[in-house]
Amino acid sequence: MKESTGKHMIITEKTRPVANPLIVLREEFDDWAILFDPDTGKGMGLNPTGVFIWKLLDGSYTLNDILEKLRGECEDVPEEAENDLKELIRELTERGLAGFEIAGG
Repeated sequence: MKESTGKHMIITEKTRPVANPLIVLREEFDDWAILFDPDTGKGMGLNPTGVFIWKLLDGSYTLNDILEKLRGECEDVPEEAENDLKELIRELTERGLAGFEIAGG
């Protein structure tokens, strides 16, 4: 996985994204969801793939781990999934919905 520059940090395969614990995930009946920040009143929609990824943002998975889980659980994962994953993580962090843990070492 190549390095990607986010707003405040470089996103690499060792980056461990963490969901902001104050954010509310409201899943809808069609597997889509809304992330809601009660402090700001702002929300963000997630498709089913985004929901799958959001649920892995507990700090124990690197971006590479998340990508491998996505490929193992989902059918027809496109080649550009790595870039799409980085873009989602970048957007979540820029909106304050997620942050990072960096693996030691």
